[in-house]
Amino acid sequence: MWVSAQKPWSLQQCVDTALANNRNVKQQTLTKKNKEIEYEQARNNLLPNLNAGIGQNFGFGRVVGNNNTYTSGTASSQNTSFSISGGVTLYNGYKLRNSIQAKKAEMNASEADLLKIKSDITTSVAAGFLQILLNKELLQIATDQLELTKTKIEQRKGLVAAGKMAEGEMYDLLAQESKEELTKLQAQNTLNLSLLDLAQFLELDHFEDLDIVAPDNLSETDLKLLSADEVFQSAMTHRPEIKSAEYRLKSSEYNVLISKADYYPSLGLSTSLGSGYYNDNSVNPVTNQKYDYGSFGKQISDKINAGISLNLSIPIFNKYAIRNNVRSAELGVKSSKISMDNARLELKKSIQQAYYNALGAKSRWDAALKSETASREAYRFTNQKFEAGRATLYELYQAKSNLTQVLSEQAQAKYEYFFRIKLLELLK
Repeated sequence: MWVSAQKPWSLQQCVDTALANNRNVKQQTLTKKNKEIEYEQARNNLLPNLNAGIGQNFGFGRVVGNNNTYTSGTASSQNTSFSISGGVTLYNGYKLRNSIQAKKAEMNASEADLLKIKSDITTSVAAGFLQILLNKELLQIATDQLELTKTKIEQRKGLVAAGKMAEGEMYDLLAQESKEELTKLQAQNTLNLSLLDLAQFLELDHFEDLDIVAPDNLSETDLKLLSADEVFQSAMTHRPEIKSAEYRLKSSEYNVLISKADYYPSLGLSTSLGSGYYNDNSVNPVTNQKYDYGSFGKQISDKINAGISLNLSIPIFNKYAIRNNVRSAELGVKSSKISMDNARLELKKSIQQAYYNALGAKSRWDAALKSETASREAYRFTNQKFEAGRATLYELYQAKSNLTQVLSEQAQAKYEYFFRIKLLELLK
């Protein structure tokens, strides 16, 4: 897939592309379709079966004749048979119906697994997307600081030329410019790597021109911090990993019923319809003529036979296989319950961590906003003192460095807060 150089990608476009290209999604989609086929077959097992058969037998030497006696001498015969048979299970301890429910639960669990994979991909794309936005902001901060230094260098060139400033201070400014250019290059490289990570996750062929656009609702006023309890209560009824665990528990419970069904007798009904044709070259010793068994059509008509039977199977002793199957299925239920408890616990931990991380990021963001105001004022005051010759270049650098650090911390806290908020929304 090629990346357009003219149009930046939105978050939704990134998510849609990741879902379309991700191999885990494709693999789970195939698994889900396979479970749908298994469920359909479980339902079809309630239907009768119907089979047709045709047989052809050739006999040589002493063969059994049409009258069920051996022919004398050397003879050959041909026997053609036609049959249609069918059968249906009338009762087997509701094994078939419980199998349908078990397969349905497995199909639903597979669908929930697919939704879980898609949810995880959406979370990963959102994290990578916000990381790019953060790195772009850090690059902009580095660029702005470099421009300030370049502006100051241009201002000082005239002072040095006029002899109003020592040339040595220009070297200090040039050294600072080189340092800030390196910082900008590092920020650019970090941004490129984050773009590469996103492009690889989206499985794009090229990423050199990839760019993204920030969502319109990415502001503090558009974000709402949900409580951990509120998110957890909603997640318990909506999250796919919880649904998947519940469906697998249902499937294991039906497997117990399926295993217990083998304790009960099974009753089946079968029917059959058949006919045949026989001919040989044996000779009647009395008339010295070949036996006349009748034409093909007459034999088929005369030999039509039909039958219907009921088959009752009663289990008496099976080497404890049924008992052990039931015990194994019951252990499966216990294992499914543990898995469901683990799913709930892991979900609760993820929600609580996201909530308290969001609180921490919000606190750091608020502190950074206050610190930004103080740092900007400190830099402005130090710059005035430097212009008046009452502050050293080192003091100016220190004030500027403090401001840059605060701006970086503010950006990091802001985007972490955005991510935790979005994560809570997804977990809900």
